[in-house]
Amino acid sequence: MFGNNRNQLRQMYKTAWDKFQQQQVLSPLEIQITDVIKEHPEYHDCILQLDKDFLPEAGQTNPFLHMGLHLGLREQIATNRPAGITKIYQQLVIIKGSIHDAEHAMIECLAEAMWSSQTNNTPPDETKYFTSLKKLLEV
Repeated sequence: MFGNNRNQLRQMYKTAWDKFQQQQVLSPLEIQITDVIKEHPEYHDCILQLDKDFLPEAGQTNPFLHMGLHLGLREQIATNRPAGITKIYQQLVIIKGSIHDAEHAMIECLAEAMWSSQTNNTPPDETKYFTSLKKLLEV
């Protein structure tokens, strides 16, 4: 969706946010981006820090990665890929009491699947990912 260039990706967030704040017309993708940004006021200042490294070993969360996970998850839910994710999402919204809390729970599974894929230099294991999502319903 965004390519691999960190600076271009971050600039997309900044441009979309700037346009939103200036009440300019947004593209469909910019609407999606600004919707996620609006849900994360704790990251509003970070959007200006395009060159900053966010180091997990220093206890920092990368806001661009976090918001990107929201966008990726929303795409998965919209396309129901992996098959069944939309139903899990709908059930989890009820269990968690909010869309945002449901997404955060699911993002943990997505991040783990991505981390495992990168660590093992393998494609993401969709079956394992889906199994971890189903476990979120076992409350």
